Amino acid sequence: MIVNIPTPRLLPATIAAMAALLLFKSGILLLAAVTHNGKPDSAMVAAANAASTERSAEHAPEHPKPMPPPAPPAVVTPPAPAVPEGPPPVSESERALLQDLRQRRKELDARADAVKARESLLAAAEQKLASRVNELRTLQKKLEGLDAEQKQKEETGWQGLVKLYEAMKPKDAATIFNDLQMPVLLQVIDRMKDAKAAAVMAAMNPDKARDVTAELAQMRTGRNSQAGG
Repeated sequence: MIVNIPTPRLLPATIAAMAALLLFKSGILLLAAVTHNGKPDSAMVAAANAASTERSAEHAPEHPKPMPPPAPPAVVTPPAPAVPEGPPPVSESERALLQDLRQRRKELDARADAVKARESLLAAAEQKLASRVNELRTLQKKLEGLDAEQKQKEETGWQGLVKLYEAMKPKDAATIFNDLQMPVLLQVIDRMKDAKAAAVMAAMNPDKARDVTAELAQMRTGRNSQAGG
């Protein structure tokens, strides 16, 4: 079997270029012989050679471009060491310490709950006590009002008796005073005007009048001491 080897396409182009160059040089020489007056042959030959060189340079095959330098080898980074997943193993001592801490935490939480419960009880007791104190204060004011009202009524009653005895004649009032009990007699004489009381006591039994004078002085002294204190 005969294999046909294709003729390179570059050879016909080169032959054609050389033929054209030969014709061009022949035309130049002929033109130089006809048109140039007295120029030396060497100048014409030089011109023909220059034209031939320029033509050859135009039809010369291109040189292959230089290959770029090879790239430096890539630096291969070694893989990082594998990190084990999950927490590290716990030793017996660490486990015991963790259990102790958990137990203490439970105890502290229990104490905190107990303290909160006590605080709640104390707050409830304080609130109840404050409410009771307010009730007692209200009751005290009410009792004081009733006592003042009662004293006012009693004072009104004593003033009525005093006016009655002051309107009587001293001798008649003295006769009654001789038979009155000492607490009642003291309250009446203490509220009477001094002039009226003196006239009645002058008409009373001397012993009775003396006892009234002593008791009256003692009562007024104690009352003045309480007022001053």
